[in-house]
Amino acid sequence: MLWNSYIKAYKSFLMLEKSLSPNSVGAYINDVSKLVQFLEYKNLSLAPNAIKIGHLKEFITWINELGMEASTQARVLSGLRSFFQYLVLEDVIKDDPTSLLENPKIARKLPDTLSVHEINKLIEAIDLSRPEGIRNKAMLETMYGSGLRVSELVNLQLSSLYLNIEFLKVIGKGNKERLVPMSASSIKHLTIYKETIRNQQSIKPGNEDIIFLNRRGAKMSRVMVFLIIKELAEKAGIHKSISPHTLRHSFATHLVEGGADLRAVQEMLGHESITTTEIYTHLDREFLRQIIIDFHPRA
Repeated sequence: MLWNSYIKAYKSFLMLEKSLSPNSVGAYINDVSKLVQFLEYKNLSLAPNAIKIGHLKEFITWINELGMEASTQARVLSGLRSFFQYLVLEDVIKDDPTSLLENPKIARKLPDTLSVHEINKLIEAIDLSRPEGIRNKAMLETMYGSGLRVSELVNLQLSSLYLNIEFLKVIGKGNKERLVPMSASSIKHLTIYKETIRNQQSIKPGNEDIIFLNRRGAKMSRVMVFLIIKELAEKAGIHKSISPHTLRHSFATHLVEGGADLRAVQEMLGHESITTTEIYTHLDREFLRQIIIDFHPRA
């Protein structure tokens, strides 16, 4: 196959040079694979250095006709840009054919959030009579208390806790470190979990520094955290479509609604760009608009 060696080298570049997580690497490779599928569908035996902007425009039309949403199209295009920029870097091609392509117009989707009351209901639904319940409470308090991604939560290490100064060190996207404040509640329940549950577990080799462990003494999976939160939402009677990321969105939204500085929220979330964090100002405006609708005599 014409593309295999290029994709394999690109994968190594993403892992070794960019230090991306396996999930991110898989997503980028999947984006390039979609273009390869299109070329096979069109019976075009073209190497990467033969791809022109016309081929890419046809490709975008093709994935649009397949019913792919604009946000997904933009994500695929971003992956292709990264691949062709890598080829320029490696002197495989002289000009990047994606440089003149425009992103599809995307309606900015506001993330689902929970109210403070719903957060409390979710946490109160945890069965604390079971060892995993004490762990789950510590996990949810930590996710919501510090705005962590689920991948950051499951990889959190004991050596990254600085409870005396109420901070924890997080390894975020691109292997970048940041220090995030901890809430008093997350410190309390993390300490309870560590001292009453985790200390009693038989820990699998290689997991000695991982904070949150499953019943077999190994690192929790992201899917397991997702299922725990889904189950708690049902138990609490919360009918929104929620995931671990909902707690992160809620953390940011509640901070912005409370008047927190946007740059500070950006720092805590580990966002590369302030524009990513600015979506929470839209949520805040919607909150304020609803206050007018609900309470203003002229609304």
